[in-house]
Amino acid sequence: MSEGIVVIPTYNEIENIETIVRAVFSLETSFDILVVDDNSPDGTAAKVKELQAEFPDNLFLEVRAGKEGLGTAYVHGFKWAIARKYEYIFEMDADFSHNPADLERLQASCKNGADMAIGSRYSTGVNVVNWPLSRVLMSYYASVYVKMITGMKIHDATAGFICYTRKVLETINLDKIKFVGYAFQIEMKYRAWSNGFIITEVPIIFTDRTKGQSKMSNAIIKEAIFGVISLRIKKMLNRL
Repeated sequence: MSEGIVVIPTYNEIENIETIVRAVFSLETSFDILVVDDNSPDGTAAKVKELQAEFPDNLFLEVRAGKEGLGTAYVHGFKWAIARKYEYIFEMDADFSHNPADLERLQASCKNGADMAIGSRYSTGVNVVNWPLSRVLMSYYASVYVKMITGMKIHDATAGFICYTRKVLETINLDKIKFVGYAFQIEMKYRAWSNGFIITEVPIIFTDRTKGQSKMSNAIIKEAIFGVISLRIKKMLNRL
């Protein structure tokens, strides 16, 4: 068993899943992979099962009943990884918007003292490729908004490329995490920050997917806007 595991949630990622799995396993550092699939109708889980024959000791699969949202998929994966005592637990998208090679940099940051390392698009300017300007601005100013409301000094609050040390995920009450999209990413960072964990940002270049479809929706954006206010109120009332 590797000391780090990459949790990859999937829904209709048949075009990307084999390539991303092979890219992670080709790295010099050894990582295990857990795919949490929401019963994709395109056969994503079936492809992972095929690959498990080639990587029986390092590739794992959890198939859920249906599409339940990104946040709950990660929580499912985190609990699975904690039970198996992985020391470093990663979030990463299946679509190559996150470069697998950066996993090693995130883990190195945690090994050098961070409790949580964020692959940050905005810590050294704006490092986003192939997004329309409107989406770049929305994402960038979402993090500015989060910073204003919460007080966190994090440049990329909605980032979804993260390395957690196990103690962070063991400390956070994962059963209380209810958000599913951007708000989930914000809440995890806010809870870690509120518990006094050391959070670092590792600059990355984020490249928009070239295959498959984005899962972004207006509901996810609305959840993030109002979810941040909810988190701040809970902290003020000592209910976080």
